[in-house]
Amino acid sequence: MTVDLKKRMVLKASMAGLVTAATLGASGKVMAKDVHTRIIRFGYGLADSSPSGDAVRFFAKEVGKLSGGKLKVKTYGNGSLGSDEQMQNALIGGSQEMTFVSTAPLAGMVKGFGVFDLPFLFNNDKIADTTLDGPAGQKLLEALPPKGLIGLLYWENGFRNLTNSRHPIAKMEDLKGIKLRVMQNEVALAVFNALGANAIPMPFTELFTALETKTVDGQENPLSTIQTSKFYEVQPYLTLSKHVYTPFVLLASKRWWDTLTPDERDIIMQASRTTQAYQRKASREADGTALTFIKDHGVKVAEFSPEEKERIRETLKPIVEKLRINIGPDTVDSVMSAAKQAA
Repeated sequence: MTVDLKKRMVLKASMAGLVTAATLGASGKVMAKDVHTRIIRFGYGLADSSPSGDAVRFFAKEVGKLSGGKLKVKTYGNGSLGSDEQMQNALIGGSQEMTFVSTAPLAGMVKGFGVFDLPFLFNNDKIADTTLDGPAGQKLLEALPPKGLIGLLYWENGFRNLTNSRHPIAKMEDLKGIKLRVMQNEVALAVFNALGANAIPMPFTELFTALETKTVDGQENPLSTIQTSKFYEVQPYLTLSKHVYTPFVLLASKRWWDTLTPDERDIIMQASRTTQAYQRKASREADGTALTFIKDHGVKVAEFSPEEKERIRETLKPIVEKLRINIGPDTVDSVMSAAKQAA
């Protein structure tokens, strides 16, 4: 073999190696260079067995894989690090790195997030995804950094449904006098009080005990949460109301985020996007399974008819208009317009 032939072979092998590395790098499979060994504490309020708990573990594996094991996500479910509000504050203070929360607690610091508690905003999950992942949803996330939080993207909490321990609820009048636990924000309080319920704000971590002791009569959450949190054990009546679609926001501490290298941020974002698709799919599949499970455990199921939903919309029009002003007309109009275009 001549010297020139050897040189050409070495050059060809080197070029092939560069192409392979570039291809792998573009697909995100090469470990980024500027990555340090870090522990990422990821706490959440839902049960470990929930679809979102499963998604957190999936996220942890993705981060570990993409970082070559340098970034280690430690997961803390079942509210073991506190309520959503407490974990939110821990992120702001820098004593916890990540969590996901419903948009309701965030509305206390960025009023615009209250838009997602308006009744019957989205007709289906496809419309919700398009709106949340588009400009209207992203603009809300951009309001978080000045508050000490980084909103990475949206996960699914899902369509909320009513349960209670007193009687079936199939029409608006059935809500009258029901002590209903709601999320801690002005929109949920205003909507359910206007419908005749006695709306009581309460952290999620306190809810099961409150239902068991009859401190409250009922609550509203997605079906998978009703199942995994075992509310069916103390709530014999379920109403498929689908009155609100609530997203989760995947959050990072800005104080922590600012210490990460660009490569580390890229890893977190790539893992977040992969997990978003996984979490949404798992959440939607779990809802169907949960309904069957809940029925099999003796819960009586009612449903709001299309006509009843229209009655509720009409009743709430004055309340919704007041809330539109409080939340921010630009935000509400932007989200409603995006939802309409996505339909």
